[in-house]
Amino acid sequence: MDIVCLMHTARSASIEIKDGGRYFATHTYQIYVNGVYNKDTDTTITSLYGLEPDAKQLVEVYADGEKVGQVSFKTDYEFVTLDVKKFGAKGDGVQDDTHFIQAAIMACPEAGRVLIPAGTYKITSLFLKSHLRIELAKGAELKADTERTHFAKFPGTIQSYDETDEYYLGTWEGNPLPMFAGIICGINAEDVVLYGEGTINGNASKENWWNNPKVMRIAFRPRLFFISHCKNVTLQGVKFCNSPSWTLHPFFSDDLKFVNVVVENPADSPNTDGLDPESCKNIDIVGVRFSLGDDCIAVKSGKIYMGKKFKRPTENVMIRQCLMENGHGAVTLGSEIAGGVVNLTVEDCFFRNTDRGLRIKTRRGRGKDAILSNIIFRNLTLDHVMTPLVVNAFYFCDPDGKTQYVQSREPYPVDDKTPVVKKMIFENMTCTNCHVAAAYMEGLPEQKIEEIVMKNISISYAENPKFDVPAMSEGVEKSSKRGCVVKNVTKLTLDNVTITGQDGEAYELSGVDELIN
Repeated sequence: MDIVCLMHTARSASIEIKDGGRYFATHTYQIYVNGVYNKDTDTTITSLYGLEPDAKQLVEVYADGEKVGQVSFKTDYEFVTLDVKKFGAKGDGVQDDTHFIQAAIMACPEAGRVLIPAGTYKITSLFLKSHLRIELAKGAELKADTERTHFAKFPGTIQSYDETDEYYLGTWEGNPLPMFAGIICGINAEDVVLYGEGTINGNASKENWWNNPKVMRIAFRPRLFFISHCKNVTLQGVKFCNSPSWTLHPFFSDDLKFVNVVVENPADSPNTDGLDPESCKNIDIVGVRFSLGDDCIAVKSGKIYMGKKFKRPTENVMIRQCLMENGHGAVTLGSEIAGGVVNLTVEDCFFRNTDRGLRIKTRRGRGKDAILSNIIFRNLTLDHVMTPLVVNAFYFCDPDGKTQYVQSREPYPVDDKTPVVKKMIFENMTCTNCHVAAAYMEGLPEQKIEEIVMKNISISYAENPKFDVPAMSEGVEKSSKRGCVVKNVTKLTLDNVTITGQDGEAYELSGVDELIN
């Protein structure tokens, strides 16, 4: 069995146990580090803490007393540790510890560590800087203030002095608009690692941030973690919960890793997406557990203005060994994708109790640069996912979302406002306890989906399936136990696709309920 070290710092590491499991390992394993028992794990990705800096580590994995594999590596060098309590932070949940923790961050030298030990630290916004390592120890909680006037406000667009350019700080749902600074915030920083067994709690509730959530009051709601124009940023192990809005929001940033992180928001919390990379490049999302009130992962690239101006897609995204549960969509593309999404792969993941598995949301008006290309879903397990596959080119977002221009099924001229959906591949998927439809895919009549490949997919329905709408667009009626609906697709390939019908017998799908080319 292969054991792989995915990443390490001076004090931590994340390993992968390649036993064929999808998020959950096929066994419970015992982990030893340099001959000393460290922990049990039942997941394929697990993280280790309390390691010695600048030292060789031998990690051995056992199952039922038998060694099944090992991996060795050397931890990074560490110069000094700056304990935030020595800078004045109390961690009592009463004192505002923002300035004391920020002082430790600003004073930390390269190859140093900012240590946040056990305790509850009341904060507003903490700002990251380049070449920084922050460890949030076990039992440590950063708990955010909820008073709006205590947060810095980021303007959406700032005109350059010579009026030839613009600087963008605030952003809201794909547009440059005023927003509050993130709870954890990074601007133009690089080489940053935030890791540990602690928690970052946005402290949001229906009494504060989630009250009238779509109304801008002073500025739009902050993200729990927001980085803009950053490079080489890694999150490892930390739990993020109760976010005011989107939880993790990297914006125009590259070379990002999210490893073994937990994102947890209440199921009824508004717009608390788990991870929304927007116009970002080279992203690894590995071993992350999502449970929240909106889309687990929502890939974006600007609504209209930013996408058209910068034409910067989100590209080269790898999502694997993740658990997505209790969200609207497990992996969503859109709807703010005016810059496009290119080269996205989702594999070896487990989706359960989500409304949809894959969810593509686009519409007329997103523009000719809103190109979806090389989208691959493979080796997935889905359970109690209401509709596993949804591609919706008539998503009724925005004030004009239900107008004739957006919703008409008659062909319009192909112009600068017309989005493009190219090739998508779905293979090796087991979907049980499906509710509404096996798949609902509808392209634009004037710009059809270029190609869909469905291979080695089995779908069976729940005993008492829920009655709901498979896709959010006008004219789509509620249903239950609907098969595959495919409209406006130029090329559709079906290979070993089976649906278990009401009679309990599985039959191969060689066609679809509706196919209009």
